[in-house]
Amino acid sequence: MPISGPPKSGNLAWHDSQLAANERAELLGQRGAVVWFTGLPASGKSTIARDVEALLVRRGIHAYVLDGDNVRHGLNRDLGFSPADRQENVRRIGEVAKLFADADIVALAAFISPYRRDRDAVRELIGPSFFEIHVATALEACEARDPKGLYARARSGELEEFTGVSAPYEAPENAELVLDTARLDREYCARAVVELLKAAEIIR
Repeated sequence: MPISGPPKSGNLAWHDSQLAANERAELLGQRGAVVWFTGLPASGKSTIARDVEALLVRRGIHAYVLDGDNVRHGLNRDLGFSPADRQENVRRIGEVAKLFADADIVALAAFISPYRRDRDAVRELIGPSFFEIHVATALEACEARDPKGLYARARSGELEEFTGVSAPYEAPENAELVLDTARLDREYCARAVVELLKAAEIIR
């Protein structure tokens, strides 16, 4: 299943906004970006993303979390957890996140996204406004949390293709930020992401 490519129909054209370049960003006081949180299950991706969302929105910044579980309730409900389905899951979210960024919204994407090539494809799609956050919490710490009991089910063989147990996780090699939630508290992690966006002049 290809990660990208032209649409099947040749009768499609991209329609640009009537707003001048950068006009929306200047009016909103922010630029669009995709902050991509990746890591093992229970590493703290969604928790940090939600904390960042709260910090940004309370400062008047338009931001929204695209959460892995939530997306699989609707847009990606037809996908499983095979390598091909994981690839398509990331591809679709990358395209959605790109639309958010085009609207000068900060999209906070919290997905295991275990394969490096898939994340790199999204980085290429988004461009310089893509920020990869590796939530590098060790497997042992993630498994000790196990809030949904998924690691236990995977160890018993009940769950197949579970990342970190029976399916691989390829850590980023050049993430913009690395956070270990077993060693760093939630507030520090969230503020570190906000500071990254400030330094990149995504937000004021």
